[in-house]
Amino acid sequence: MAIFFWLILLLPVIEIALFIQVGGAIGVWNTILLCILAGIFGSILIRYQGVSTLLAMQAVSRRGQVPLQQMFDGFCLALAGLLLVLPGFFTDILAFALMVPMLRGILREQLLKRSGFREMTPAEEDVIDAEFHRVEIERIERE
Repeated sequence: MAIFFWLILLLPVIEIALFIQVGGAIGVWNTILLCILAGIFGSILIRYQGVSTLLAMQAVSRRGQVPLQQMFDGFCLALAGLLLVLPGFFTDILAFALMVPMLRGILREQLLKRSGFREMTPAEEDVIDAEFHRVEIERIERE
């Protein structure tokens, strides 16, 4: 929790420092244009990756499995979208990193190792589908 607090506290300082560095190197208007283009490009990428993640989630669900990997990917893409909305280069770098499937896989594996949680698989047993009708005992005794 303390790391999260320090990250929130340091994020504006990091962003301001990067704005100064990039603005000094390429100019103010180019820096602003670069931030706008990064947001547009990121939102387009998130749209396409988000749709493919939803389709993969549906395919895994149809097989009777819990789509943990796809849910994690969806969470990472949503977080990437939030980070792209925030102005700045550091948050854009984090967002684009979250959009790389290989990096999401590494992050997912590390979280699974630390949490001790494993992938869920469908039950080996057959599923019995049935219907039932509630019958009142008094009605049966009268008949």
